[in-house]
Amino acid sequence: MPSKILIANRGEIAVRVMRTCRELGIPTVAVYSELDRDALHTRYADEAYALGGQTAAESYLNTDAILDVIERSGADAVHPGYGFFSENADFARMIAERGATWIGPPPEAIEIMGDKISSRVAAAASNVASVPGTLEPLTSADDVIAFGEEFGWPVAIKAAYGGGGKGLKVVTGPDKAASALESAEREAVAYFGRSEAYLERYLTHPRHVEIQIFCDSHGNAVWLGDRDCSTQRRHQKLIEESPAALLDDATRAAMGAAAVTVALGCGYVNAGTVEMLYQDGEFFFLEMNTRLQVEHCVTEMVTQLDLVAEQIHVADGKPLSFTQDSVIRRGHSIECRINAENPAKGFLPSPGTIERLRVPAGPGVRWDGGYEEGDTVSQYYDNLVGKLVVWAPDRDAARARALRALGEFEVTGIHTTIPAHLALIADPVFAAGEHSTKWLEEDFDLQVESSTGSSGVGPEAGVLTERAVPVEVDGKRFSVKLWLPDTPVGAKAVGTGAGKAGRPKPASGASGAGAGGGTVSAPMQGTIVKVLVAVGDTVEIGESMLVLEAMKMENHLSAEMAGTVAEVRVGTGDTVGTGDVLLVIE
Repeated sequence: MPSKILIANRGEIAVRVMRTCRELGIPTVAVYSELDRDALHTRYADEAYALGGQTAAESYLNTDAILDVIERSGADAVHPGYGFFSENADFARMIAERGATWIGPPPEAIEIMGDKISSRVAAAASNVASVPGTLEPLTSADDVIAFGEEFGWPVAIKAAYGGGGKGLKVVTGPDKAASALESAEREAVAYFGRSEAYLERYLTHPRHVEIQIFCDSHGNAVWLGDRDCSTQRRHQKLIEESPAALLDDATRAAMGAAAVTVALGCGYVNAGTVEMLYQDGEFFFLEMNTRLQVEHCVTEMVTQLDLVAEQIHVADGKPLSFTQDSVIRRGHSIECRINAENPAKGFLPSPGTIERLRVPAGPGVRWDGGYEEGDTVSQYYDNLVGKLVVWAPDRDAARARALRALGEFEVTGIHTTIPAHLALIADPVFAAGEHSTKWLEEDFDLQVESSTGSSGVGPEAGVLTERAVPVEVDGKRFSVKLWLPDTPVGAKAVGTGAGKAGRPKPASGASGAGAGGGTVSAPMQGTIVKVLVAVGDTVEIGESMLVLEAMKMENHLSAEMAGTVAEVRVGTGDTVGTGDVLLVIE
């Protein structure tokens, strides 16, 4: 077993891995950016080291900085979590070259399956059918147009090294091809460091069903169960459950067998997920995620297995602790991704400081969180606050338990997806298990109120509280106890200046596009990645004016009135705050 594990990630997944390590008696090492100096994962780890920088590229994707921490800390194993370096074969090789254990699949398997194009080739070699698509990276928008004309519109542009909906754009016609390809490549570079993309036929109303597999280095391969991840928006999952509703056992077994065949065909070892699309009784190979998935929790709940512990054992060269026949799936589990987003405004990202956080409890309830009360959800990283996971003997009971638990949640300071989860899980279509990946965005009329508010509780004068204050010495984090006024460490005084990230702004009236009254305002903190208009241009209502990136997602800001662009106050690369006026229309 490893003597010390470095978790090359942040937030919820870093804490999740650390908890299993603590149960196994293995010390953990955290890495952190400047913004995460006092984050939950840095506080929870046994040791924590600074990477520097703010953005993911400057910190959690800084290879040299992470390799330096491995050497300084004496860690002899690395768990990548999901995202960042989890599907980076070069990084996995670098870890092995330094004599540390990579808690993940072999680099060769990552290259085959982590590249969505070569994974389609591998699936075909294993006689597993894929969604019709291309097997070569796109070279220009002409490739998109030619594919669309042959297979019909819409088509999907997908990042070859991506996942989680990042770098995925749906193209409805030839006139949208160039801008969609540019946007997909830009997102792919920002999140995965690679711009390659490919094409797939975009199925009309499929279900997203995936299979959790596990392989060891002794030739054993097992599928643990299936998960339905069809409740999505912006091609990112909101709700996952296991098992998938309305899927007969024969189809489920066939999907499991196909997933194992694909994994064995590429020499896979450790945990992985084979994603498939299911429609009209047929299933198609979509891609394989060569890592632990966000939604692994629902599989853990129905199998009562610790997948992170199994990852560590398998990486240590041990055989699987279970066989296909010994895996028993009981009951039903549902997971809700609680994101810092405002569903009342089209799921706009909602970075900010969590003023109050009270999570649910009770029978069959699990909370995997990456933040605590007083922590700040930054615009620079993924907006997942945590995952609410419930288990019950059957699906109806699991739905009732999820609704009860969601009703117990108390979160202020940021908007969250909780109101959307309540509406979705209570809906008759979801209750019947008849939803598809298009349901939420095309068929569901989501009407919810904003989910945030100020707690209204201020510090009492003269009240002192013992607090652990983070202190950094030579790049290593230490915790020092002090008696301080009863306000959160790092809390900032309310400012009145405009245009500064983190300061309150006047309400803009933005609805996910822009503000009315002749202006287009920033609905959240973020970075301008493209300006689509210039002074003097004539615009119509709903026309896209700017592209704003926040929490690794691109958001098109559009005009709420027709007129002429009188002012453009920002340029590409500018960082803006909530409510900042970006454009003026006359």
